Parts: sequence; structure tokens; C-alpha cells
Amino acid sequence: MIYYKTEEEVELIRQSCLVVCQALAHVAGRIRPGMTGAQIDREAEEVIRDLKAVPGFKGYRGFPATLCVSPNNAVVHGIPSDHEFQDGDVVSVDCGAYLNGYFGDSAYTFALGEVAEPVMDLLRVTNTSLYLAIDQAAAGKRLGDIGFAVQEYVERRHKYGVVRELVGHGIGKNLHEEPEVPNYGKRGRGPMLKEGLVIAIEPMVNLGRKEVAHAKDGWTVLSKDGQPSAHYEHTVAVRKDKADILSDHSLIEAAIKKNPEVREVAVLNEAL
Repeated sequence: MIYYKTEEEVELIRQSCLVVCQALAHVAGRIRPGMTGAQIDREAEEVIRDLKAVPGFKGYRGFPATLCVSPNNAVVHGIPSDHEFQDGDVVSVDCGAYLNGYFGDSAYTFALGEVAEPVMDLLRVTNTSLYLAIDQAAAGKRLGDIGFAVQEYVERRHKYGVVRELVGHGIGKNLHEEPEVPNYGKRGRGPMLKEGLVIAIEPMVNLGRKEVAHAKDGWTVLSKDGQPSAHYEHTVAVRKDKADILSDHSLIEAAIKKNPEVREVAVLNEAL
């Protein structure tokens, strides 16, 4: 069943998303080669708890950490470890928070140091595809329009692999609610989008093939061919004319500008 949110509920979800993005902005200002996933995980949890919220992922279905930290060929759901980040790594950091009865969710992929230009292109295209998808999250559109926007831009135009096994989702009182929000699909297909629907849109894109494998830890999803992957996520509310983005990546991007160890990932405006 799809749960449509009242204006009050949308604002509560926005508050939870702000907590998430403040935690991710803290990560953006701190992450660098030589740091570890375990370090940024501890710090993000402190930020969330200082803001009177609770980590949304920790303990969820047994997940052991506050952040999903997924470097290089790890697509998503990586468990933070003591392995040090290296110059040239790309690191997806996914975060959730629970505040006042509602969840927020967002993710960003960070480029550390001298990242190879083909990998930077992957990050730029994936980040851009997120906003192309959000442009379709308006009342009267269909769920398939969102997935089509990602697939058309990422796969057909740029020849990257859109992951099929992992999708976006509804969000609210539960971290994962209906409907599922795939990053592929056919335009004009699927349930009609209505005002009050709140969804997390999160393109997950591989530099090479779309196929994935699962690590022995039971959580981490890897690109099957070992090539890098990128992941960006916003929580949005469907509105009459256009989506209302409840998470705020501008906080993250402002922190990146102050961190010389992290490269900026521009949205390609010519595609929008």
C-alpha cells in the first residue's frame, strides 16, 4: 500500500533529511585519503545524535553501522571498516536518520584526490541523472517516467550500466515503503504519481556492466566486473508542477569546496 503524506508529514520528513545532509556535509568536510570508513561512521553518528535524531540504518535488519560506506566497485550497502581510503578512490556514502517519527535518506559519492577522468565522468553523469529523474516526479506523471529518465540518459546516451537489483523507494514512518522506484523503465508506465507521495530516488550506476554480486559480509553489493560505481540520492515529495526536494546536497557541496582532498562533482547543466 502506498501512503500519501500530509503537508505536516512532508515537513517532518524534510527535518529528518536535513539531519542526514548535515551528517553528510560533516563527512564531506572530513573525508580524505588516509581516513577510514569506521572513522567517518563514528563522526556521522555523533552529528546525528547531537541533532537529537537517531541513525536510521544502524540496527535496521541487522545492519551494524550508521553509514553505508561503499568505495570504488562497491555499489551500495558497504559496512564501514578500518581500511584506509586511497588517493583516487570514489566513495559512496549513504545515510539515514530518524526524527519525530519519520525517516530521512540521502547519499553522495565523493571523489578523493586524483580520480581518473573516466570515473569522474561516471560520477557527473550519475549525479545529473538524479536531477533528470527528479524532474519527472510531478503529479500526473507515471512511475516509469522516473526510471526511463535515468536509463535513457545513463545507458542509452552514455553506455554505463544501470543496476537492476537495487531501486529507490517510498519513505516516511518506515525507511522503506511502497512504491519501489527503479532506475530503468518505460515512459508512461506504472502507477500515476500523486501529490503527497514521498520517495527516495537513487540512481546506482556502474562504469561497466550492470550486473552485481554480493560480498561475503552479507551486505555489500559489488559491480560484478570490478569496475567503479556511483550512487546519488535525494528524498523528494511529489507536487503538482514539480518535485519538492526534501534533502539538501548544497550543504554537502559547500563542504566539498572547503576540502582540498575532495573533487567537486558538477551536474551537467546541458542535460537538464
